[in-house]
Amino acid sequence: MEHRIIVAGFGGQGVLLIGNLICHAGMEEGNNVAWLPSYGPEMRGGTASCSVTVSDDEIGSPIVTQPDICIVMNQPSLDKYLDAVQPGGKLFINSSLIKPTRYRDDIETYLVPTSEVAQEVGNLRTANMVMLGAVAAITGVVKTESAVAALREAFGERRAHLIPVNEKAMALGAERTEKV
Repeated sequence: MEHRIIVAGFGGQGVLLIGNLICHAGMEEGNNVAWLPSYGPEMRGGTASCSVTVSDDEIGSPIVTQPDICIVMNQPSLDKYLDAVQPGGKLFINSSLIKPTRYRDDIETYLVPTSEVAQEVGNLRTANMVMLGAVAAITGVVKTESAVAALREAFGERRAHLIPVNEKAMALGAERTEKV
């Protein structure tokens, strides 16, 4: 098993955290992982992306150019990566910010209403966890429980009070995702 993933969006949307948590969850499950972040000169509002590989075998390169799982949080990311997804792959679109005008017949496309769900749980900053919950549930790249454990580790005691709302966001993301 090997999953090659691209996560992309604006800086500040938590795309690097999604990738990082997938890696940590993958390690917890005994897999080899690679995480390669990339971001523009601006922190918030600039472009940000990361390449993630989760594999039960050795990983030759951390660079992902043709993902089998692609997560896009904004329109420029969809424009850039739509054609890069491998045939048979899965594309997750933040439907709160993106209204796709073109679909591919050779991939599975999922619409995830990240902002609406995040608002429902009471914290707009959980939109990335809504997306992570959808991706984990649908692809099985990592178990949701492993993603939550990775989140607990990343947040530590200092931000432990934020874990319940993020867990709820993940659960609702898995429930509210629509396959196109």
